[in-house]
Amino acid sequence: MEGKLIVISAPSGAGKSTIINAILDAGDIDMQFSVSATNRSPRPGEEDGISYHFLSTEQFRDAIAANEFIEWEQVYPGRYYGTLKSEIANKCNQGKNLLLDIDVKGALNVKKIFGPITKTIFIMPPSLEALQKRLEHRGTEDARIIAERMERAEYELSLAPQFDAIVINDDLDHAIERTRQEITDFL
Repeated sequence: MEGKLIVISAPSGAGKSTIINAILDAGDIDMQFSVSATNRSPRPGEEDGISYHFLSTEQFRDAIAANEFIEWEQVYPGRYYGTLKSEIANKCNQGKNLLLDIDVKGALNVKKIFGPITKTIFIMPPSLEALQKRLEHRGTEDARIIAERMERAEYELSLAPQFDAIVINDDLDHAIERTRQEITDFL
């Protein structure tokens, strides 16, 4: 039996990680989290191999050259994220369902590659203004980084209609439940 892929994407600050963590913490859906790779430094509380596979820029570029990614993207200048082929192949071949937390462009690429075994869900912020406030309150980026994230968010929002489902995160509990329902209906 082949596992299925659930891909959740959103602009930075839309609440995607909070929604994913709430669903995974409940533990009532038969799926595992696919750990992405990045060359950024860990944030407080993040662990290598659990939060991300933290690679150096050189290691990440070597993995790109060796065609070790299903998808990868330079999301911001010098900042790479990607999904290792080994992460997907090993678990799907064992019949495990995987939840992927990846960027918007990467999500659409995964859907293109894996088609019917893939469900893409876009977490939509209630507005760009709300998104900017969330990023500012997070306190993890300076004003320049927030401006870059907002510019990218506009592009990402333009791709939302290409996703299988859009969940607006204007009420966190409702967004968690709606995302959970999209996943369980697919599985």
